Amino acid sequence: MQPSLSHFLLLLLFPCALWAQEITLSGSVQSTDGEPIAYANVLLLRAQDSVLVQGNFSEENGRFRMDKLDAGSYLIQASYVGYLLGYSDVFTLADQDYSIPPVLLKEDRALLEEVLITSRKPTVERKADRLVFNVENSIVSSGSSWEILKRTPGVIVNQGQLQVRGQGVTIYINDRRVQLSQQELTTLLENYSGSNVQSIEVITNPPARYEAEGGPILNIITSRNLAIGYKGNLEAKSTYAVFPKYQLGTSHYFKTNTLNLYASYSFNSGKFNKEDNSNINFIRSNRVFSRWETDFRRITQTDAHNANLILDYAWNDRNTLSLTSTATFVPGETYDNTSFTEIRSAANVLDSTFRTRSDLNNDTRNLAADLQYVHKFKKEGAQLSLGGHYTDYTFDRLQNARTRYRNADGALLQQIQFSTDARQAIEIYTGQLDLVLPFGSTTIEAGAKASFIDSRSKIDFFDVENPNSALEAANSDDFLYDEEVYAGYVSFAGDWDKWSVKTGVRAEQTESVGNSLVLNEVNALDYLEWFPTAYVQYQAHENHSFAIDYGRRIDRPRYQDLNPFAYFLNENNFDIGNPGLQPAFSHNFNFNYTLNGSYFFDLYYRDNGRYISRLPFQDNNNLTLRTVKQNVLESTSYGLDFSHGRYVTSGWYSYVYASLFHEDETFIAVESGGAPFTNEIDAVFAQWYNALSFKSLPNFSAEFTLTYISQFLSGSYVHESTTNVTVGLRQTLWNERAVLTLASEDLLGQANGRLTSNYLNQDNSFIAIPETQFIRFGFQYNFGNFRLSDNQRAIERQERERLQSQ
Repeated sequence: MQPSLSHFLLLLLFPCALWAQEITLSGSVQSTDGEPIAYANVLLLRAQDSVLVQGNFSEENGRFRMDKLDAGSYLIQASYVGYLLGYSDVFTLADQDYSIPPVLLKEDRALLEEVLITSRKPTVERKADRLVFNVENSIVSSGSSWEILKRTPGVIVNQGQLQVRGQGVTIYINDRRVQLSQQELTTLLENYSGSNVQSIEVITNPPARYEAEGGPILNIITSRNLAIGYKGNLEAKSTYAVFPKYQLGTSHYFKTNTLNLYASYSFNSGKFNKEDNSNINFIRSNRVFSRWETDFRRITQTDAHNANLILDYAWNDRNTLSLTSTATFVPGETYDNTSFTEIRSAANVLDSTFRTRSDLNNDTRNLAADLQYVHKFKKEGAQLSLGGHYTDYTFDRLQNARTRYRNADGALLQQIQFSTDARQAIEIYTGQLDLVLPFGSTTIEAGAKASFIDSRSKIDFFDVENPNSALEAANSDDFLYDEEVYAGYVSFAGDWDKWSVKTGVRAEQTESVGNSLVLNEVNALDYLEWFPTAYVQYQAHENHSFAIDYGRRIDRPRYQDLNPFAYFLNENNFDIGNPGLQPAFSHNFNFNYTLNGSYFFDLYYRDNGRYISRLPFQDNNNLTLRTVKQNVLESTSYGLDFSHGRYVTSGWYSYVYASLFHEDETFIAVESGGAPFTNEIDAVFAQWYNALSFKSLPNFSAEFTLTYISQFLSGSYVHESTTNVTVGLRQTLWNERAVLTLASEDLLGQANGRLTSNYLNQDNSFIAIPETQFIRFGFQYNFGNFRLSDNQRAIERQERERLQSQ
């Protein structure tokens, strides 16, 4: 029988019918001991030529599924970090859904044993405008970001604050400024895993694209995203010092081809103890006539909530929209302050005593959000970004204080009691545009920014001893502060043979008004300033490199520093604001020499100008001590730094940093007839860091750090020498799914030193002892594909740093 037309059409359509069946394939990925492997990469390959047909990843239970497949012969390839590649047998898909036997992965023990030996060593790289500390895949990255920063060349920790060359640093993450309070910043960095960090950039003279305000920059560069999937973790920490403290947190990260989503929440609860001992020798007619010694103790109870959300949406390779938000809520934080003062004569005979009890209750709320759009042009490296930022910050404080005065026999002489009600509200709006245009070996950057700040601080003072008294206007205030900053910048960078050059200029127009409604004082500023920067690097030989750079910076007064109302520890000791503060400008010069790519010599000089300094002044007539911010007359810093790091053995990395430096500060001694006085020191700083790993214990690592500072300057105070010894241990479990840590600091109990101010008719000192001695235990459990790399970012914008409450 001859084939009909209908038979012929059926033969032509038969392959199409098979195509349209959309066969589904399912299976699982397991280890050789039968355990499911979650989030393994699963590839479907064509059997005849191994061409990739489709890809996916396994679920939490190890199962995977692929849909809409054609008939044919295939095999599965599966892979996961720490395992050898695994393959299925060749199978054929025909006309129905198909399930294959488990694909087995064998642990790559040779790779695991060699990880610590072959991992990348921490290296230091000199660029024209910054020093880069590369830590990715190194022993140093096993800790938190906070621990990495403390071990970065040139960084020291002073009273819990990170400093470089005597200046407080500004923290950036991926070129975005982190604008949190000091405590919030520490918490963020302690919970930001070092495994996400690629490098730390130390920028002592920030280029024109960065804000002109602030000190040196520590820019945390995170690793790039490598894979699609989900990961998360649960973490708990307990710290034991004078009082125990606890921290619970969780973070979750999900990535697809177009969407990145990161969310985290942490809760911190604990008591904090701080003890001070202070001495004041009041002087009249060039001799001590009264000696005051005070023992102070503060117990803080806090329960803090912190949440972060990051959402990136890229609808194609050239356009990305990002939302970053953070919320901090600290309700009912309490301070229990107790101080006891003995007043003695010059002959050390007890005259009288007084005891002050001050209770404070704080409520803090901090909400912030960033929205950014980035467009990448067709030319590689060229891009345009537009961003906006909003902050809503509120702070409320209630204080009750009572002081009882007694004579030498203990009889009550008098009692003074007062209360205050303080409130602060700040709103910040900013908008920013940045453009990057590469041209061969050169790059041009340009941008503009506008920021608007609206702040109101109000305090009401009540005399509790007088029940009929109303608000005391003399000790109350209502302070308004408005600031507008308009900025623009342009910079040029180029590389030619052995030379690297980068130069730029930033202009900032600042308009600010501070208005004390109660005192009827108005302080207005309106100024345009230019901030040039220049960097030149010369690679004379592969073993010899030279660099020189210059930058001008500004230090603006903080909102609280401008507010003229006083915060009382007691009626004899208080902090008071200074509405007459002016912005300070500095000039920074650096000369660098690098030998063999690992020995670094840095010679620097900094003219700090009329630096804003925190100065205490004892009033020898009224027997009070007030602390105030003041523009000094002049201030300079200079020094020579040396650093070098190397592997002593395959499992022992050692790093040494040493600095010889000079600091001086000339200010007006307002309680000494207005005479100028220069406070200066010559000092040494040294740090020795060691990271240890053991081939016989591949999941265990240890760290040891010794830090010594001979002395340093803090306004009119000279800080005596300190020594800090820290030890850290880290153990991973269950193929790095869980991490146990133990850290101990200030093992010798010498991390805190006395500060002394002794000049002309001023003679006072104090030592503050926070809980620097502690032991901390930590446990973190990772789930999902926890080896994915994050793109975490933090809220940026430089204005938020000035939200610090009293």
